[in-house]
Amino acid sequence: MNPWLRLALEAGPLVIFFVINARAGIMPATGVFMVATLISLTICYAKERRLPTMPLITGAFVLVFGGLTLAFDDDFFIKLKPTIVNSLFALALFAGLALRRNLLKILLEAALQLDDEGWRKLTWRWAWFFVILAVLNEVVWRTQTTDFWVAFKLWGILPLTIVFSGLQFPLIMRHTRDDQPKPT
Repeated sequence: MNPWLRLALEAGPLVIFFVINARAGIMPATGVFMVATLISLTICYAKERRLPTMPLITGAFVLVFGGLTLAFDDDFFIKLKPTIVNSLFALALFAGLALRRNLLKILLEAALQLDDEGWRKLTWRWAWFFVILAVLNEVVWRTQTTDFWVAFKLWGILPLTIVFSGLQFPLIMRHTRDDQPKPT
């Protein structure tokens, strides 16, 4: 699939959520987010005849927690979703490490060719980063307004994730397998 289309399908529902929240509030934004997520997953499936793992998992959480938010008319559920998702990602990565099954390697091996030590270090880093994201989400949604929380997801979490990802580049460069070209 075209990388720009993939980006639009993965980020589009979240962008729509931010726009609708700014104009109409959290409840309408949640409903539109759910619909946009379903449309995105449907287009992904139509294009590739499969659903990518991460968007599928995230989409399931959007539908469950968004549905609870709308059913109970309580934004608690949509605010709790990032905490639970990030905690589960961290738990899965930590459990994989404990069981000597590197889940990050399974997910990203097509994109990155690292030695085992590189995969282990990268997985530890991402697991702890997911813990930090879960804690940050809890602190922000429990102490700030809903509008601040939504803005923090865009202007706080997204830049933190981009910076964290970029900071992993030296590790990736050091641990790219010798039989593979170094990422540029």
